[in-house]
Amino acid sequence: MAVPKRKSSKARGRSRIANWKATAPTLVECPQCHELKRAHAVCENCGYYDGEKKISVKADEKK
Repeated sequence: MAVPKRKSSKARGRSRIANWKATAPTLVECPQCHELKRAHAVCENCGYYDGEKKISVKADEKK
């Protein structure tokens, strides 16, 4: 079983943990409604994906 030879310092451990940060999702423009949406996902505003209507959106039902 692997056992550390010496105690690792707080600075070494904390600097290793410091690189775990959240990144913002990549946003692209929807070709149908020109709103920002997540890449490779159905548009929440209009319900289109890859040029086809995939889901019905409540905003469309009101119109």
